[in-house]
Amino acid sequence: LKEKTRDLRRERQLAEDLLHQMLPKSVAKQLRKCQKVEAENYDQVTIFFSDIVGFTSIAASCTPLQVVEMLNNLYVCFDTRIESYDVYKVETIGDAYMVASGLPERNGTKHTDEIAKMSLDLVAAVRQVGIPHVPWGRLQLRAGIHTGPCVAGVVGYKMPRYCLFGDTVNTASRMESTSLPQKIHISSATYDALLTDDAYEMELRGEIEVKGKGKMKTYWLLGNKNYSVQN
Repeated sequence: LKEKTRDLRRERQLAEDLLHQMLPKSVAKQLRKCQKVEAENYDQVTIFFSDIVGFTSIAASCTPLQVVEMLNNLYVCFDTRIESYDVYKVETIGDAYMVASGLPERNGTKHTDEIAKMSLDLVAAVRQVGIPHVPWGRLQLRAGIHTGPCVAGVVGYKMPRYCLFGDTVNTASRMESTSLPQKIHISSATYDALLTDDAYEMELRGEIEVKGKGKMKTYWLLGNKNYSVQN
């Protein structure tokens, strides 16, 4: 009986660990109790988007297995790196990678700093990930960050997902899509938040036309004065 109980506990722990990889712990706990998960408003969060430069053409010249292997190598690399920061991986869609800080657990004003440090780390880390059929080739990342309010909640019954909604998500996505290879493109809201501790090297990009937003003043995040990315 003791042995069976021990096995049961081990299996339950494995199941819980797997569930917590897919949903925030607080959300998983409510779902296990068959409780309705209420959507929540967040006054300030920071959202990061990235994708692989030229992914469509890279994928077209790979076999399907090579594409899966390449993305798996990339995401294992990223997933390992982001554990060092107070961030939550929201989802991956193809070659797009979405991370947020400040939710589901609020962390005061730390969220912008956490995402900024993480983004510098990931832009450096992507250089380690090779292209399967091009031994000398290396992947390049295009990244974007925005800070602002959003709503988060669980949608769906089968394979429920923890999703973020609001203009902050759209703007962060636009920062990524208008970025450049191996560059971190940030909005003026993120720039202002990072100015508070004078720890970051940033450069004005200028006013650019952003689809659905009109002209926006944006910046490049270049580095952290007190933080060296170690590969």
